Amino acid sequence: MLLSGFILGILGSFHCIGMCGPIAFLLPLDKTNQTTKFFQILLYHSGRLFAYGLIGLFFGLIGKSLNLLGIQQALSIGIGVTMILLVVLPHKTITKYNFVTPITRLVSKVKSSLGQALNKKTPDTFLIIGFLNGFLPCGLVYMAVLGAIVTEALLMSSFYMVFFGLGTLPLMTTVVYIGDFLTQKTRQSIQRIIPICIVLIGLLFIIRGLGLGIPYISPKPTTEIVSANFECR
Repeated sequence: MLLSGFILGILGSFHCIGMCGPIAFLLPLDKTNQTTKFFQILLYHSGRLFAYGLIGLFFGLIGKSLNLLGIQQALSIGIGVTMILLVVLPHKTITKYNFVTPITRLVSKVKSSLGQALNKKTPDTFLIIGFLNGFLPCGLVYMAVLGAIVTEALLMSSFYMVFFGLGTLPLMTTVVYIGDFLTQKTRQSIQRIIPICIVLIGLLFIIRGLGLGIPYISPKPTTEIVSANFECR
């Protein structure tokens, strides 16, 4: 399951170039010292991964609570169906229901703090920028969150989001170093692949929820057998 988060991150990084790329380009990097620049970028990514880990931990708590209610498999199927519907349904139908309205103010505060951090050049600046960057709204992050909810354990939810973040590192780091190198045609080709992969991951969650007895992919649900043998004298 962690692999699906990593794959989603790799593909999502092409989307991240458009969403987070401008922030990466604005990083107050030290261009005179390559070693310092490397560690500044490392701090930026560490901040993002830490934010993703916290997000995974939070939604993992929700998933754990639902698991205690015995609906983890049904939840896995439901989230798989949701992933597919978000790809299949027309964009107008989805945007008709604005689910992010309650957090609009929070996002506004994050952007404001991010703008202030970009004007500083202290070592902790890059960690803060990356951390705040991790909380900015993004469709691919939402998909990863859905995956984190249905993981088997609390820490696995956090690791799932961290693996998603790790998948974004290679391309995001390359962009910071050599700039906007992808042509518009290449981006459009990649963008067509992302929905297909989301559907495949959604199908994976559905298969997992069905409990077909496939090791590591769709294990059968386990039930605890309690012995009721008593010896009477």
